[in-house]
Amino acid sequence: MGMMRQYELVDRVRSYNPNTDEDLLNRAYVYAMRAHGTQKRASGDPFFAHPLEVAAILTDLKLDDATIVAAVLHDTVEDTAATLEEIETMFGPDIRRLVDGLTKIKKLDLVSKKAAQGENFRKLLLAIADDIRVLLVKLADRLHNMRTLHFVPPEKRLRIAEETIEIYAPLAGRMGMQELREELEELSFRHIKPEAHATVTKRLEEVTAREGKVIGEIEEDLKGKLAASGIQAEVFGRRKRPYSIWKKMERKSVSFEQLSDIFGFRVIVEKPEDCYRVLGIVHMTWPMVPGRYKDYISTPKQNDYRSIHTTVVGPGHSRVELQIRTDNMDRIAEFGIAAHAHYKDGRAGEPMGLADESRAYQWLRRTVDLLAEGDSPEEFLEHTKLELFHDQVFCFTPKGRLIALPRGATPIDFAYAVHTDVGNSAVGAKINGRIAPLLTELQNGDEVEITRADGQAPPAAWESLVVTGKARAAIRRATRAAVRRQYAGLGRQILERAFSRAERAFSDDKLKAALKRLARNTVDDVLAAVGRGEMYSGDVVKAVYPDLEPEKRGSADGKPGAAADGKGWFELRKGENLKFKLPGEEPDTAIPIRGLGGDLPVRFAPHGGAVPGDRIVGILTPGEGVTIYPIQSPALAAFDNEPDRWLDVRWDLDDKAPQRFPARIALKSINEPGSLAQITTTIAEHDGNIDSVSMNRPNQDFTDVTIDLTVWDLKHLSAIISELREKRVISRVERVVG
Repeated sequence: MGMMRQYELVDRVRSYNPNTDEDLLNRAYVYAMRAHGTQKRASGDPFFAHPLEVAAILTDLKLDDATIVAAVLHDTVEDTAATLEEIETMFGPDIRRLVDGLTKIKKLDLVSKKAAQGENFRKLLLAIADDIRVLLVKLADRLHNMRTLHFVPPEKRLRIAEETIEIYAPLAGRMGMQELREELEELSFRHIKPEAHATVTKRLEEVTAREGKVIGEIEEDLKGKLAASGIQAEVFGRRKRPYSIWKKMERKSVSFEQLSDIFGFRVIVEKPEDCYRVLGIVHMTWPMVPGRYKDYISTPKQNDYRSIHTTVVGPGHSRVELQIRTDNMDRIAEFGIAAHAHYKDGRAGEPMGLADESRAYQWLRRTVDLLAEGDSPEEFLEHTKLELFHDQVFCFTPKGRLIALPRGATPIDFAYAVHTDVGNSAVGAKINGRIAPLLTELQNGDEVEITRADGQAPPAAWESLVVTGKARAAIRRATRAAVRRQYAGLGRQILERAFSRAERAFSDDKLKAALKRLARNTVDDVLAAVGRGEMYSGDVVKAVYPDLEPEKRGSADGKPGAAADGKGWFELRKGENLKFKLPGEEPDTAIPIRGLGGDLPVRFAPHGGAVPGDRIVGILTPGEGVTIYPIQSPALAAFDNEPDRWLDVRWDLDDKAPQRFPARIALKSINEPGSLAQITTTIAEHDGNIDSVSMNRPNQDFTDVTIDLTVWDLKHLSAIISELREKRVISRVERVVG
C-alpha cells in the first residue's frame, strides 16, 4: 500500500464535511512532508506515512479540520526542526494548542514506577481535558502504532502494549469508542499474552467452523420474525473478539467450553420505541436467560452508551447475545465522543461543541477536577484506574438524582459521590426505604438515603471497604486530618508543659515567629511533629527563646533533673524528668491520660498494659505517639539514655464515662478437668473482661496460663487476683508488667 496522497486526504475529509478548508489541509500536508524529510520509521517506511495514517483513521471518525491537521502535524515539533511558534503563525492558535498537547503527552511514560506513573497520568488527563480532540488524535496515533508494533524492538513492544491496554483502551471505552477500544485491546493482547491469544483464537476458529452456519440461520430467523411484525431492522451477527472472551474466562474463571455467548448479534432499528418492540418479539420467540437483560436506553452508561442487551437460548440450544439499538445509538457506540463532533452551522475550524453534549466528556472533566485536589500521584492513579475499569450501577437519591457508581459500590461510596461532606458525616443508610448496613453492595436502581450526624469522622477502616477512588481519597484525607488533630493536640499539651517548666510564656504567635528556625510551615506542623515524637519539645523552647539559659530547665547539664530550688522533689531512675512532688502528688505539668478512646494518640505497654492506680510514665515514639508504662516496668530500661522521650503523665478519669484498661496476669493451675473454666468464670463474675488466653503445659501436673484482660483500675485488678488466689486449682497468680 503506497503512502496516502495529498488529494486523497482532502477527498476523505470532503466526503463528510463539504465545507472543509482544503487550503488548510494542503498547507499542513506540505509542511509536515518537508519537516519530516527523509526520516524513516522502524518498518522502513517514510516517517511521514505515519501522521497520514493517523489522519486517515480520524477521517473515519469524521472529525473537523483542526483535528485532522493536528494529526498531520503531531510529530513535527518533537521529531523535526519545526517549532510551536511557527505552527501558530501558519495554522493559528487552535491547532498550535492541539499540537502542543500532543507533544507533551508524547514525553510521558505511563508504565513507569507507581509514583511517576500517577504523575504522568495526571499530566495526560490535564492535556486531554483542555481539548478532547487531543485524546482523539492520541488514540488514533496509538492505534496506528499498535498496528505496526511488530516493527518495534521486542523490549519496547511490551511496554507500549501494556500502556495501551491499561490506559488508552480504557480511555477509549470511557469515551464510548467501543470499536477502537476493542481493536486496541486485541492488538495489545496479542503482544502481552501471545500463548493465550493463540489458544483462544484457535478455539474460536474451531467453534466457528462447527457452528458458523448457525449465525446465518439466526440472522435470517430474526429478520423474518421482525419483518412479520412490520419492523424494519438490520441484523448483524458477529463473533466476539479473543480478548473479550479471554477476559470473561479470567473474570468468571470458566473454561472455554462453559462460555455461552461467543456469538453476538446486533439489531439496528429506526426509533427507540422499536427497540422495545424487538425485545418483546425476541423474548416471545426464544427463552431469555434470566439476569442477563440490561436496559441502557432508559439509563445510559456514563459514556452515553445506549442499547438494550439480552441473552436468549436460540436455535440449536446455543446462547445468543443481542444488542438492540437505533442507528443513532449505534453511531455513538461506535464513535463515542467523536460522534459529538458536530459542525456548528457547517463552519469548520470551530472548537467542537462537546461539553454540552457528552456525558463522557463530563466524566473526564470531573476526573480532572479530582486531580486538582488529589493528594499524591499514587492515590490519584489508583483512583482513576478504579474509575476506568468498573462497570456501573445506577442508583438514585430520594430526590431522583442519578448517581452512577462502579459495581460493588456501597452506600459509603454513594454518600461521597453525592458530596464529600455527606460522606464524612454519614452514619447510616436506607436502601429503598429500608434501613441497611453501610456496607451493603448497591444494585441497579436502588434508591439510597444517607443518614448524617455532625462531628463524625469516617472510620479509617472504611478506606479498604469502598470501591470508588473519590471515597477512598476523601476518607484517607479525613482520617489523616483526624489523626493529625490528635497529634497536634498532644503536641500542644507537651509544649505548654515544657514552656511552663522553663517558666516562659507559650503562645501560637511566638511559635509562628520561630517557624523558620524549626523548618516547619505552620504552627500545626510543629504541634503534630512534637506529638508524634519527631521533634523534641526542648528544641522548640530553644527556638522560641534562643537566649534561654539551660539551667532554667533543671540541672546544670541542661537535662531535666532536680529542680534548682530543691523543694521536695525526688527522682526516679535515670529518666530524670519523672519528677514527683511529695509522694501521691503528681507534678502539675503532667499530661492527663484518658485511655484508648480519648482524644490523644495513646497506646499502653504491649506486654502487660497499665491501669489507673499505677504510677505511669509516657514514652514518645517518633511517628507513633505515646506509649504508657507502669513505673515498675522493666521495658523502661531501654529508654534510659533518651531523657528527651520521657513525658510526665497522669491519669485523668472521667467518672461519667468510665473506661477499661489493659492488664496481664500469669497463673499456674493444677491440671484437672474444668480448671480453666473456673479461672475464666471467676474473672467474669468479678467484671473482668478477658481479651486473650494463652496456655503452656510444662509438665503433667501444671499449666501456665497467661491472660490479657481489661479492668477499671488497680483496685479492681487486685480484687480479681486475690479472688483467683483463693481457688484450690490455682497454685500461683501474679500480675505481669511488661
